[in-house]
Amino acid sequence: MLHSLPLFHRIKGNRVVVVGQGDMAAAKARLVERSGGIPCGETEAHHARLAFVALENERAAEAAALRLKRLGLLVNVADQPDLCDFTLPSVLERGPVLVAVSTGGASAGLAKHLRLRLEALLPDNLGALAEALSAARDAMRSRFPGSDDRRRALDAALAEGGPLDPFVPGNESRVDAWLSQGGIPASDQTLEIVLSSDEPEDLTIRQARALGEADHVLHDPGVSEAILIRARADAARYELPCSDPPETGRIVILRR
Repeated sequence: MLHSLPLFHRIKGNRVVVVGQGDMAAAKARLVERSGGIPCGETEAHHARLAFVALENERAAEAAALRLKRLGLLVNVADQPDLCDFTLPSVLERGPVLVAVSTGGASAGLAKHLRLRLEALLPDNLGALAEALSAARDAMRSRFPGSDDRRRALDAALAEGGPLDPFVPGNESRVDAWLSQGGIPASDQTLEIVLSSDEPEDLTIRQARALGEADHVLHDPGVSEAILIRARADAARYELPCSDPPETGRIVILRR
């Protein structure tokens, strides 16, 4: 199971309570301001929905968290993950592209170093590409009226080696050309996978990629959840009818 529900919370123009003093509280206040929010004290909690408690004294921090929770706020308590309604990930920013790495409070240091590795991998132009795709949204809807067609076309364009490959510098300038010169989505594709084990690590690169792009996943009843969650979260799932003898390691993937 996921330890948390990953969400990006919009706080622009909203008050967010920050309880505490010193460097730790100042860092939380800066993060709130950077996200467009307005840091405020506990006396203004009735105007807020979120709160950060950054107090060195554990008992004082717990007492503040309980007061705020009783008012209906979601609370983050520094260095006390068991008291947190939400945790703060380590964030990588490329313009509108945000990549968040979380360990659910298990190790902020590990999250930070994973983020630093990703910093070195992800190109600086990702934000520009995201903005170009956003600006072309109406043109894409006109070119591909069906949502499935748009998703398939984007999948093909953004795939490794595709015309809008996110790891290729300058591809933000190619969005208009991609739409005008083709951008034709691939036809329906079906792939059958026979699993070698219940371990996701044993999937081949091709199998893992196909699961991640699937629109529909048909599977034997015995296929492990650890493998099925490698599919898109919004992909439709169906159990295949039991065979005689029953099969336990088969997945049929449909991309439409």
